[in-house]
This record gives sequence, structure tokens and C-alpha cells, in this order.
Amino acid sequence: MKKFLVAICAAALLMTGCGGDNASKPKLPKEKATIGVITHLNVSEIEYNELMKKLEKSYRPSKANLGAEYKYFDKMNDMQMALDANQIEMLSTYQHVADYMLQRTDNREILTTEKILSDSFCFAVRESDKMLQHDLNKAIKAMTTDGTLIKLTKEYITDLKAGAEPPVVPITHIDGADTIKVAVTGDLPPFDMILADGTPAGFSTAVLAEISRRINKNIELVSIDSAARASILSSKGADVVFWVAVPKESTLIPANIDQPAGIIISDPYYHDNITHIGLKQ
Repeated sequence: MKKFLVAICAAALLMTGCGGDNASKPKLPKEKATIGVITHLNVSEIEYNELMKKLEKSYRPSKANLGAEYKYFDKMNDMQMALDANQIEMLSTYQHVADYMLQRTDNREILTTEKILSDSFCFAVRESDKMLQHDLNKAIKAMTTDGTLIKLTKEYITDLKAGAEPPVVPITHIDGADTIKVAVTGDLPPFDMILADGTPAGFSTAVLAEISRRINKNIELVSIDSAARASILSSKGADVVFWVAVPKESTLIPANIDQPAGIIISDPYYHDNITHIGLKQ
């Protein structure tokens, strides 16, 4: 707690400058730790906070001992900037995303929780495209059975050298095949990510490239903000969106918390634990 107060005071002095009346009034620590999360599309920020209050006794990040208040962000970059500016005390993301971030900065750390929650990585399509959902599920099942998903997991996530970027994903064009548009946010590297040159990359794109070959469909990638995931589907600007869903067996969080009406999701191709990142004190 002493280190936390010192950090808060130091931040206040930096913001107000040296000397002057304002500099003599350091910020006091908040009663609640503010945690940034990517906007959920099926519950408001107020509803999300009410839901998380019910989980506080068993699920609370360290350094949030006085409770937590969750704040929505439409982009991961905005959430990271808010963390660096001390506008939030921590951000919520996934374990492998946290690992990726911490390999590229030395001023952040992973914060533990009393209970581990996890989400499922999958694809979302329009409810009217049930045949596409069927094709995606069939390919995911086959890739699980023949070990392809394990191979891609190692290549793009678990065996990736610390600090290295995932390899560029080759997407083969299939002559005469139909094309499906796939929306990529770039918010969850090394899963859903966009390279510095604007090229979509990462594990989810690699999974999709393999699925493309198996279902005989060409892939056209479309870059979007996370908050546009549902609208891009409903407007038919994309046919598939990278999605993260609450596992069906979860009893702590409603399964449709981030699944608006008119959208159906595929079977999962990966699971990862939810974790939190804060600035080192």
C-alpha cells in the first residue's frame, strides 16, 4: 500500500509540474480499482459491472482489494494507453495476450486472481448462414482430430520465441471458389492481430487459412474495430468475425454476454484463461 501511495503521488507531480499550488495536492488512491475490458456487445457497461459484483468474492484481481469498477473500451490500444496514463489500474485480457504484451514492455506485470475464468475462441456468423457455421464446425472437428490445431498452436503461440512476431500467414487463392469476408480487429495478439504493415496475422488467421482450404472457400480479410463486430455481420460487410465466447459449461457468466441476437458462433478452436495486467509499482 505504501508503494501504491508513493506511485500515485509521483504521478500527480508529473501531471501538475514542479512547484505551484496544484503540485502540493497529490491524488488520493481510488476506493475501487478501475479495470479496462473490451466492450461486450450484449450487455451495457452498467449491466457488466452488476454481473461482476456477484463474482467479486471468488474472482477479484490482486491489487483490487477494495473492489473493482469495469470500464469499456472499443480498442485494445486505447485500453493500453489508459493504463499507461493511470486512468485505469489494470486491464483484462487473455493469458497469451498478456504474455505477448509483457515481452514488449518492462513496466507492466500480470496480476493474479483467486479464481481462474476462461473463454473460448471461435468464429461468429449470421444466423441465416447456418450452412457456413456447419462447414466451419466440420473443419474445426477434423483439425482437432488430425492434430492440425495442436501443430498451429505450437507454431503460432506456445513455441513462439519470446519477443518474436508470429510468422506471416499464407492464404492460398483457390481458382473458381466462392469468397467469404472475414473481419479482423487486431486486438488480441498473437491470436487476432495486425502487423505493422497492415497485414492481418496471428493464430486465428492461421486457423482460418487452413479452414479455407478444407471448405474450399477463398478468404478476404477486413480490418475493423472491436465494437463493430456485430454490425459488420448484420450489414453483410463481412461473413465471419473472429469471436471469443463464454464456454458452454460456464456457470458464472451468462453464455450470451457478448452474443447479440442474429449471431451464431462456431465450435471453439482454442481456450485461454482470463488474466489482468497492471503497471509495476
